[in-house]
Amino acid sequence: MKHLVLGAAFVLGLASTAFAADPVFGTWKTAPDDNGHTGNVQVEACGSSICGTLVKTFDSNGAEMESDNIGKKIVWDMTSDGGGEYSGGQIWSPDRDKTYKSKMQLNGNSLTVQGCVMFVCRDGGTWTRVN
Repeated sequence: MKHLVLGAAFVLGLASTAFAADPVFGTWKTAPDDNGHTGNVQVEACGSSICGTLVKTFDSNGAEMESDNIGKKIVWDMTSDGGGEYSGGQIWSPDRDKTYKSKMQLNGNSLTVQGCVMFVCRDGGTWTRVN
């Protein structure tokens, strides 16, 4: 009986860790791109890593607009390093059609995004939490 109770506690502990929501999960409004457009990115778990999908786009005046990029992954393979830091993933920039090796820094309702292609690094700006 003792082993059964310990085994159940261990399994429940693993399950709670696996299903615990990371603080970065949610919807984020991106910084304006080169065209002044922004988007909402839904950040969530994708297996053991973190990914983000573009769910809405907005023109430079803030009006919602149609885009062929809605539903596409913007962030993938990101992992938490602890302390609000994320790395190891990639971020796709639709306005430049480039994929950057990226890192992110979470600070409350702000998410600072940076990425590099070879030796060229780009500041992806600060995203703000929508929900």
